[in-house]
Amino acid sequence: MAAPYPNGPKPARLTAGRIGLYTFLVVAALFFLLPLYTMVVTSLKSMDEIRLGQIFALPAKLDFSAWATAWSGACMGTVCVGIRSGFWNSVAITLPAVALSVFIGAVNGYALSLWRPRGANLLFGLLMAGGLIPYQIFLYPMVRAMANIELYNSLAGIILVHVIFGLPLVTLLFRNYFVSVPEELCKAARVDGAGFWRIFFEIMLPIAVPMVVVVSMLQFTGIWNDFLLGLVFAGRDNLPMTVQLNNIVNTTMGERTYNVNMAATILTAIVPLAIYFLSGRWFVRGIAAGAVKG
Repeated sequence: MAAPYPNGPKPARLTAGRIGLYTFLVVAALFFLLPLYTMVVTSLKSMDEIRLGQIFALPAKLDFSAWATAWSGACMGTVCVGIRSGFWNSVAITLPAVALSVFIGAVNGYALSLWRPRGANLLFGLLMAGGLIPYQIFLYPMVRAMANIELYNSLAGIILVHVIFGLPLVTLLFRNYFVSVPEELCKAARVDGAGFWRIFFEIMLPIAVPMVVVVSMLQFTGIWNDFLLGLVFAGRDNLPMTVQLNNIVNTTMGERTYNVNMAATILTAIVPLAIYFLSGRWFVRGIAAGAVKG
């Protein structure tokens, strides 16, 4: 007897639940994409066209001058140097802070995975709770501490602050990942003469590559998008892109150039967006592996 569907599986029926799911997905996509669409088309319009009030209309003529102005000519108060310097400040802050927090968090997580005293779950629960305490509570003590060690308003100071605030969550993620690695693996390595650091670099760290990707993306996004810590600790010469974007948008000298503001906003957000688009597959793999391992 021939199969009812010889060329493949039975086609899915269009049920009410499936229609509702697709409707929800389309509405959710529009909800998040509509602001991005508005920002892009506004940044490509001239001010004369923006004054017409047709916010969703496509630009009559593509005009990239607002992007050039946002990058190198937008005004922050009386200084008109654009958001370019903020970009390089953000790079100088984010890359070292991500590298240090991921490396130190991985070492801490590995060490804590070997230390399993009574009440360990309570201890790590407190560690997690500490990582979720709002930053604002620590601002004044951190300002005093940074001033006492002469790192306030410096590049090294803002990097250190980001590393400190990122370590609790990073450490906990790595610890939960490493704790499920079979102990026999480490014991066999010790029998062969491997020490703490050799086991970490040659065995544990290669195993944890998916978690390294996840943690790196979380840290990169959080540090790049940070406004408060950069405003308080970076100093005038090291202000990140988000702080300079705020200064550009809130500068009210003369006409408010909405196309330049939109272009500057997109330039600020384009790096983390590109990382998610290019590394989304690895991020999903790392999340899935962390869920299984942890």
